[in-house]
Amino acid sequence: MGCLLNVVTPLHKSTNRDVLGRINDNKIDAMRIARKFDRNYWDGDRRYGYGGYHYDGRWERVARSLVDLYQLPPDARILDVGAGKGFLLYEFTRILPNCQVTGFDLSDYAVAHSKEEVRDKLFVHQAQHPYPFGDKAFDLVISINTLHNLHIFELKAALQEIERVGKNRYVLVEGYRNEQELFNLQCWALTANAFFTPQEWTWLYREFGYTGDYEFIYFE
Repeated sequence: MGCLLNVVTPLHKSTNRDVLGRINDNKIDAMRIARKFDRNYWDGDRRYGYGGYHYDGRWERVARSLVDLYQLPPDARILDVGAGKGFLLYEFTRILPNCQVTGFDLSDYAVAHSKEEVRDKLFVHQAQHPYPFGDKAFDLVISINTLHNLHIFELKAALQEIERVGKNRYVLVEGYRNEQELFNLQCWALTANAFFTPQEWTWLYREFGYTGDYEFIYFE
């Protein structure tokens, strides 16, 4: 197993969330709509997802942290599993102008409306399906806020593919440490299918042969 990191958590904590407001706002209907991962999820009303996911530079510090942490070379090859609109990949290209970035997302809408500078580096694909890349093809493979959307049998396939194609690997998922955080997570999450404690997640990582680094975000 790799190391428990603290890369995205500061960014996650900078946003306030009305968890009770969400669960009391016909959340079941909102979940059905959000799970289509179309315009409503990315750029529609906040009750369906992001409420407008636009580039604002917030991912720059995450990219810099990962470049430093993994000592990525100027021509690093980076894959983002669940890249969304490609904002994080774009930040890598600003920091390492000669790097080669690739990303995929299950959302046709996200790829079509991704950051223009990296749009041709993105494609539609699902994290649990075989990746069209060779073994250890990338210096770094990342997956942020994606794997908890999978069912457990899909999670195994995704982790094994991330492990296979990456020299370095980093994944981040939602988790909970106590009853309050579980309640808050269940109130807020629209698309998650996996609700596990850190101990359960790390057990799954070992069981599925994932040896990379990892991080959890919590809804405190």
